Amino acid sequence: MDTARSTWQPPLIWRTAQLLARAVVALLARLQVSGGVPAHLRRGPLILAANHISPIDPVVMAAACRTAGVSPRIMATGGLFRTPVLGAAMRRAGHIRVDRGTSAVHHALDDAAAAVAGGSVILIYPEGRIGLDPGMWPERGKTGTARLALTCGAPVIPVAQWGSHEVVPYRAPKGLLRGLVRSLVRRPVIRVHFGDPVALADLTHGTPGAARRATDRIIDALTDNLVPLRPDEPDRPRHTDPGRPVDTARSHR
Repeated sequence: MDTARSTWQPPLIWRTAQLLARAVVALLARLQVSGGVPAHLRRGPLILAANHISPIDPVVMAAACRTAGVSPRIMATGGLFRTPVLGAAMRRAGHIRVDRGTSAVHHALDDAAAAVAGGSVILIYPEGRIGLDPGMWPERGKTGTARLALTCGAPVIPVAQWGSHEVVPYRAPKGLLRGLVRSLVRRPVIRVHFGDPVALADLTHGTPGAARRATDRIIDALTDNLVPLRPDEPDRPRHTDPGRPVDTARSHR
């Protein structure tokens, strides 16, 4: 992809929100960011693919991306955009609405493709939801991230995270206050690691099975980068959330 056409710049409202996210995360936890985004990719076009383990993940990722020197446009559920104040702020910040479960959901991929073509950095959760794997390992992914990457030719960097599930419970806002108070006292460690770009150059958009193979490579890369972040929790997480359901139907490992 021709990076000379990279023209999109993150608005002030989004850069300010990232600074606020860093402050919020620092209050609730100890954020450790490792790896990084190569300098020539920081202004896009680029796709960041992250695992999803907690409702607070977007705040954590905003803070971690600020540390890494990137300001991604986040693909987020349509419900957030319908919130009066937050929705307006997200639209001004350039984030991309995903109306899951509706006939309009395909518009999100078109919007994301246009954003990448315009030189943006896009943050996507390829699992398509907060993962429900019993061990909290990445689930089998949806193919949207891979199709976007293959269509646009943009590199994909896996971003593995661990620890945010100890801050905000799965069923938030139920139990949110208790979780936040516990985090203020304990300040758990949240680790975020930016890995190496996923090798997708041998796959061609439109070739049968290419999107699924690319998706599996992305999820494999997320899993590989997550392993070092939880060395003493190789099977099941230490912290258990009684409100978190379990679903093995989309197990990847």
